[in-house]
Amino acid sequence: MLIKLGSKGGDVKLLQEKLGLSVDGSFGPATEKSVKEWQSKNGLTADGVITSANTSWEKMFFIVKESVVIPTSEFNLEALKGHLPDSVIAQIPDTAAKFNITNVLRLSHFLAQCGHESGGFKAVSENLNYSADGLKKIFGKYFPGDTSAYARNPEKIASKVYANRMGNGDESSKEGFKFRGRGYIQLTGKSNYQGFTKFIGEDCVANPDLVATKYPLASAAFFFDSNKLWSICDKGADDATVTAVTKRVNGGTIGLPDRIKHFKEFYNLLK
Repeated sequence: MLIKLGSKGGDVKLLQEKLGLSVDGSFGPATEKSVKEWQSKNGLTADGVITSANTSWEKMFFIVKESVVIPTSEFNLEALKGHLPDSVIAQIPDTAAKFNITNVLRLSHFLAQCGHESGGFKAVSENLNYSADGLKKIFGKYFPGDTSAYARNPEKIASKVYANRMGNGDESSKEGFKFRGRGYIQLTGKSNYQGFTKFIGEDCVANPDLVATKYPLASAAFFFDSNKLWSICDKGADDATVTAVTKRVNGGTIGLPDRIKHFKEFYNLLK
């Protein structure tokens, strides 16, 4: 590999994207300047040249080394003891084998998101015990009028909020409550429970509590796998990658500092 002033093509585009530059695929003076600055900050010879010999490409794109497939039996799970509940660690090998968690980057990103979403792997079922004011703030569009008949009644709240979507029936069916969010990244809606049932081979439609009790980690991995998040995880161990994963999981960047903190913690323990 040799990328320098005057080079053109797909690798240059990847480089420019990584550096936050305008992506035109042409290695001009502006790209060269940014490469030199990046090399200097990362303890490399600031010559503005990317070669297979000077490790700039490998250091910039963690995917080169960190996305190498690792047998689940070789993950250093002992290092996670004291940082994760033992019950979570015990679920990792089977979950990793089933859902394409094949490298340290994927596992670190996955655990960081699960940990934040579940309040430190404590919450396995959606909390819907909202007050009247809480309903107005969180689910205002579903409760334009008086909320007193629903306040502090999780079954009624979920049955209304999740009615007629995600495969659920109407409010009277109470499927919104039956298929409320469960797992470390909350699996929600009858359609998602059906999809997970088909994959996992156990009827979580007939017994949805299995998602919370037996498959809290696997159901979260099902979410990652279904939403093609692994390819984003493979992009690196930088804050930008954690941010990209967070946006897909959260729909925004709520709790980003905590997610970044936990990613770095797990990544440093596992690598």
